[in-house]
Formats: sequence, structure tokens, C-alpha cells
Amino acid sequence: MSAADHVFRPEALEGAGQALPGQPKESPEAEIEVGLRPQRLAEFIGQGRIVSDLELALTAATGRSEPLDHVLFSGPPGLGKTSLARILATELGTRLHGTSGPALERPKDLVGLLTQIQHRDVLFIDEVHRVPTAVEEYLYTAMEDYSVDITLDSGPHARLLTLDIKPFTLVGATTREGLLSSPFRARFGLFERLDPYPTVELEQIVERAAGILGLGIDEEGARLLASRSRGTPRIACRFLRRARDLVQVRGASMVDGAIAGETLERLGIDENGLEEMDRRILRCLEQNDGGPVAIKTLAAVVGETDDTLEDVYEPHLLRHGYVQKTARGRILTAEGYRLLGSEPPGEATEPGLFP
Repeated sequence: MSAADHVFRPEALEGAGQALPGQPKESPEAEIEVGLRPQRLAEFIGQGRIVSDLELALTAATGRSEPLDHVLFSGPPGLGKTSLARILATELGTRLHGTSGPALERPKDLVGLLTQIQHRDVLFIDEVHRVPTAVEEYLYTAMEDYSVDITLDSGPHARLLTLDIKPFTLVGATTREGLLSSPFRARFGLFERLDPYPTVELEQIVERAAGILGLGIDEEGARLLASRSRGTPRIACRFLRRARDLVQVRGASMVDGAIAGETLERLGIDENGLEEMDRRILRCLEQNDGGPVAIKTLAAVVGETDDTLEDVYEPHLLRHGYVQKTARGRILTAEGYRLLGSEPPGEATEPGLFP
């Protein structure tokens, strides 16, 4: 990156308030998903400890008329990090300014956002671990001192200008907390990790979403959709929307066990919540004598990127004991063999280690 990228130019602020580069227009499906999200903390189901922590922090900050401490949400995709960011802005009675790490390509992109912020507003950065280093360095002083140092002009006429910004709350969401630099991570005041939801809470989420969609659902239908959603509300709501399509086409009155079962069958979801890609991963390991198989090799064989395997598919397989990580790669466990209907080899497998 050249030094010119760090130079502030007034024209960089033109069009403030418009979508940042790289921000896609929301599809109708995405708009439906937004409509299903809870709007207040009282409506948020699950993650009880996190909700309690946020309630306490919000009450204290509101009582002092101060911005909430900067918050870092981490955890697998689809667990509610974006929803919680929206809720924080609503509970504070302020605006939410949203962007993503990859969209902040240059410091001027960040400066354009920061100049729009009002007192106690919330700046939400999704995939915050992907913020470029040059932009991240600007965030340091913005988060701590509510100011940024910008360079006007360049060459012998260059001069430094300190731009004051209104006190605000930065909410970062990441699926890979370990990729955050230590100085950046240390500037957050609240660290909250979201974990997969138990089936009983997912049932409540499905029932709530069905009510918003004006869709009838019985206990068996909600339980079936929830139990195969990999502990993830986003997946549960996706299943529900597909079940709604089937209800409409079939002329049914509600999502019952039969409709839910047919929906899952059409989506290729088995009784263990596994998709076709999950089964492909397991079969690849089985065909290689149970492994170990390196993640890049595994990705090449199944036709997916290694990042997607690690972020989307592996957590569920690891959590249920079908796959194990070792120093040399992934191996298929005895439980994984049984799932595929074959017998595990008699020889003990290598103990699990971090890759």
C-alpha cells in the first residue's frame, strides 16, 4: 500500500451515508432474514449469560449517559452476532452504522464512516478480523481517544490534522477471534463468545419465527427442524422458510412432522443434521483409511475451500465426535465409521492435537 493511500482528501467524504464499497444490496431472502431477527434484548432467545452481561452494561452506560464499552462478539456464523449489534443500537436509542472488514479497504473509507457518527452511536464491523492493518491502526486512536490523525496533502506540504469524533461504541463480529492482533483485541471492553444453541432453545426460535411469518407449526414440526439445525438459528430459520414453501404448494394448514420431514429430505439433511458436504468429507476420510488427511487435501477432494471446511462444516463434525483433528490432519473417529455404516479399524487412532 502506498503512502498516498493514507492521505486524507475532502472528496473522500462525498456521498457519506451511502453504501460502502463491497457492500452488496440485500436480496429478498436477506430481507426476510432481517425481519425474523429480534429487535430487543427481551426478545432474544438463548445465550443467557451474554444477554445478562449486556443488560448490565447497557443499564450502567445509559445511567451515566456514556457510550457502551466496545464489544467483540465471536463464534461460528449464524448464532446472532449481527442481531445483537442491531439490538445494542436499539437499546441505546442511537443509530447503527454497519460495514464489514473487507469493505474498509483504505483509511479514507473508515474516516468517511467516523465523520457520520453521533454521540453514543454504534459502529458495527462484521468479519472484523479482516480489517486491513493500515485501517486497523486508525481504529486504535478512534476507539481510545475518539480522534483520528489524518494527513492533508502530500510531499513537502504534508501536514497532520487531528480529527475529533463523537464518543461511540465499536461492535466487532468475528468467526476467527485468533486472527485479531493483540493491540486491537485489547481495546475492546466486552468479550462475548456465542455458542451453538440447544435444541429446546432452537424450537422456541423456530416457533417465534413461524409466528412472524404467519405460519402455523406444531410441536413435532418445530422439534424436527430445530434438532437438525446444527445448533444454529440461521439454519433453523432457513429450514422454516423452505417448509413454508412446501406448505404453500401442498395447500397444507401448517408445518407438521410430515411437512418438516419432507422439507429436510428435499434439502438432503439426514437425521444427524448432516448435509451432503458433511457426508462427502466423512467418505473421503474413510476412503483414505480413516486419515490423517491434510485439510488442503481434503478441500481439494471434496471441491470446497479449506476456510469453508474449517468455518462451516468442521465445527459440527468435531462437536459430535465424527472427526478429530491431529497434528498431521483430520481423522475419522469410531463414531464417524459407525455413522457411515462401517466398522472402525481395530488399531487405535492417533490422539487429537491442535493442527
